[in-house]
Amino acid sequence: MGNRIFKAGLAGITVLFVGMLLWAMLSLIFMPRWAEVVGSTLSAEMLYSIRLSLTTSAISVAVVMLLAVSIGYVLARFRFPGHQLLRTVVDLPMAFPELVLGLCLLLLFGHDPLAGWLKQLGIDVVFSKTGIAIAQIFTAAPYATRVVYAAFRSISPRYEMVARSLGCGQWTAFWKVTLPMARGGLFAGAVIAFARCMGCFGTVLILAGGTRMHTETLPITLYLNISYGNLAMAMTSGILLILISLAAIVTFEILNDEVVL
Repeated sequence: MGNRIFKAGLAGITVLFVGMLLWAMLSLIFMPRWAEVVGSTLSAEMLYSIRLSLTTSAISVAVVMLLAVSIGYVLARFRFPGHQLLRTVVDLPMAFPELVLGLCLLLLFGHDPLAGWLKQLGIDVVFSKTGIAIAQIFTAAPYATRVVYAAFRSISPRYEMVARSLGCGQWTAFWKVTLPMARGGLFAGAVIAFARCMGCFGTVLILAGGTRMHTETLPITLYLNISYGNLAMAMTSGILLILISLAAIVTFEILNDEVVL
């Protein structure tokens, strides 16, 4: 009797939460008129927002994966003083509210000495499109690094040792043995990074600003239009973000068998 009550209680909590979550997401999808959604999607503002989001996210994911592979491999293969501290620092932004991370980046890139050095190189980060990519990189990198680190950890170092015993250098063993074996985790990390870059809001808003048709990514479009009371545009950008997230989660779950997080 007690077991049945326990199982029924767990099942009830699960069904209640999942049901409300689905209800909330389906409300966004089915509430707007589809003619308005199509019209909003084809508007100049939405097309600009989609194009900017895709461009900056693609650039950011390339940088994020370079960072994730480097840091993930160091953490997975090498033991050194401060190893745990490094893991904590890399993971820390995942616990930050995005607005706080954005404020930290604004203080870093908006003040000397870094701001002065970048200005001499002709690079403006604050309130610019470059700032969007910087914000996306710092937001997405911890998530991708965690996935890639888990992928490297799941591969036995013996494969590299065997390769090196056959005459390979450390770089060759990494490039020809470890990296191909971790390809599922690398792809999953890239998918998660892309989803985080596309949905990055608070960090982008603080560092790059929310200027219409300049630093306007999809989440910024949602924010600006709901502020103006333009619900059709706001809901359309929300639908697009949900579809992107859904595609990312489905892809990640397919690849998840190869990664032990």
